[in-house]
Amino acid sequence: MLFNEVIGQKDLKEQLVNMIQHNRLSHALLFLGKEGSGALPLAIAFANYLSLPKNNTAVKSSSPGLFGDEPVAEPTPLPTTVAEIDDWMQQQPGWSKLKDMVHPDIHFSYPVIPKKSGDKPISTDYIKEWREFIHSNPYGNAYDWLQFIGAENKQGNITASECSDIIRKMNLKSFESEYKILIMWMPEALGKEGNKLLKLIEEPPPQTLFILVAENDELVLPTILSRTQLVKVPPLSNQDVESALELRQGVSVQKAQQVAAISSGNYHEALQQLQHAEDDWEIFLRDWLNSIVRTGPAAQVKWIDEISKIGREKQKQFLRYFVHILEIANRLRIIPAKAEDQNRPDVEFALKFNKLCNISQQEAIVKELDNASYYIERNANAKILFHALTIKLYHIISNKSVILME
Repeated sequence: MLFNEVIGQKDLKEQLVNMIQHNRLSHALLFLGKEGSGALPLAIAFANYLSLPKNNTAVKSSSPGLFGDEPVAEPTPLPTTVAEIDDWMQQQPGWSKLKDMVHPDIHFSYPVIPKKSGDKPISTDYIKEWREFIHSNPYGNAYDWLQFIGAENKQGNITASECSDIIRKMNLKSFESEYKILIMWMPEALGKEGNKLLKLIEEPPPQTLFILVAENDELVLPTILSRTQLVKVPPLSNQDVESALELRQGVSVQKAQQVAAISSGNYHEALQQLQHAEDDWEIFLRDWLNSIVRTGPAAQVKWIDEISKIGREKQKQFLRYFVHILEIANRLRIIPAKAEDQNRPDVEFALKFNKLCNISQQEAIVKELDNASYYIERNANAKILFHALTIKLYHIISNKSVILME
């Protein structure tokens, strides 16, 4: 993984490089970033750079020595910019191992499941699958990973056996690099057994680095959290997501703009939206609102039956699209649409919605949509959930009564 394979995060990349160049590297880092921000690929690129030797390679100068003997050797300057670093990394002898994720001094830890009853699984049991997953889906989330290894409804964990294996590996001498590095992805899956790692993290062997990559620091053991240096990975900008969709996925400019606006800086979500690009959420939303405001219960029941069949992920995407429309609607109350944006379908829809609901009603709707997404993630019955949501929206829109379910 190279730095240029990580979408956006220009300032953070430079910050990380400066940490190494100015010898300000802590022995335990926590890369904290929401899903789709690129925290994991950034951590891998950072570890790859750190693993390559930084000694200046001697090259022969064109000027002869003082007494006409061998030419004088001059050191090659190390790269200083991120672009130069990527070129330099690919020229190093150890790059092929880093590229294939087989470098002996970089270890990975991640949630796993038992392959059979009674197993005490560790990450290396799934190392082949892990390499395939990262190469094919570096912005995947924990759900994608667990489905990739066939977990179905099982919950992945970082086990006590895994902690023991980490202690064993990190106490070995490094084979090729100056550093031994452990990248632990989703330390939220580490239960109380993670306290076994405290002494190792607090007093590691020389030249040992721990990189934890998390999405929610509140779910990480406080005892481990307090021993790490925080590196915040911000959400991607819409422009970064747009560019990545155009260059990496071959998406048209207009479609990339629409998907980026809905994904809210989450590249994983943008890819999910792209998979369902054929779904016309605007028509789906219009049908729903018409059933609430005009056509009545029969149309509502028909619509609820349709949405209950499309699956949990699509249901969440539809709700996110509705929230996106409401965000545009609120923004248009303050800042009029630009001339080039007035014909965009989402802008037109938002303008119409502003005529239907005032700002307090829209805030109430957003609250209910967020609650619905929360319950969908927890496997709520879709028919019951959307039936209740339809009733709530009817009262908010038609009766102009604000219902906030705390």
